[in-house]
Amino acid sequence: MDLGISGRLAFVCASSQGLGLACATALAREGAHVVLNGRDGEKLARVTGDLRAELPDAKVDFIAADLTKPEERAAILARFPEVDILVTNNAGPPPGALADWDEAALLSAMGANMIPAVQLIRAWVPGMQARRFGRIVNITSAMVKAPHYMMGLSTSARAGLTAICKAISRDVVADNVTINNILPERIDTPRQEFMAQRLMAREGITRDEARARASSTIAAKRFGLPGEFGDACAFLCSAQAGFISGQNLQLDGGSYEGLV
Repeated sequence: MDLGISGRLAFVCASSQGLGLACATALAREGAHVVLNGRDGEKLARVTGDLRAELPDAKVDFIAADLTKPEERAAILARFPEVDILVTNNAGPPPGALADWDEAALLSAMGANMIPAVQLIRAWVPGMQARRFGRIVNITSAMVKAPHYMMGLSTSARAGLTAICKAISRDVVADNVTINNILPERIDTPRQEFMAQRLMAREGITRDEARARASSTIAAKRFGLPGEFGDACAFLCSAQAGFISGQNLQLDGGSYEGLV
């Protein structure tokens, strides 16, 4: 299927690895002009080179910028004043408990997982509306719909982003600008390695045991593949997805137990 996004400019936040890179790769494969983002310029240059080698016909650029800093977001907007596709993403706060969630922790979570996305949307949506094409996909979490206690800090910030984007989506969809969220659960990225190492240290088990224990919580009894996630993102960014907006797509191996 031709997704109709060849030549569209796509900015993918936090895309030097993991889910962000999976989305960037899928969009580049579909012919979009993709801009990678992250804080480590050397890593971004290396990943950009790898992606260009994998997809010789693709147009891939990068910009090193910390999304939590207003001045660095301003540098992004100065270099790319208009984009057609925005995929928002950022690393979440560490697991914790109520005793850890003081005001500074709450503000930090919002500053990483809600505010940067909203500010980029504010900056780029008017141009999308004027051109009558825009696709925004937020990478959130399955825990937005099924919160876990230890991940409450991350979940709360992402739920806030979900709520404000639902409100925005109803106002802009008439201009062919869609906003959707992808809710991952146990996709096999460096985040899963971090969680496995944490479980190994806490339980005194091997890496294989830690990964098996984690994947057993998924109805599909396996981790999701980054490519599966990236392809879902690419479809939500497609011309064909213009009637899908304000939705939460769960990529969780069928694990969510609710109806809606």
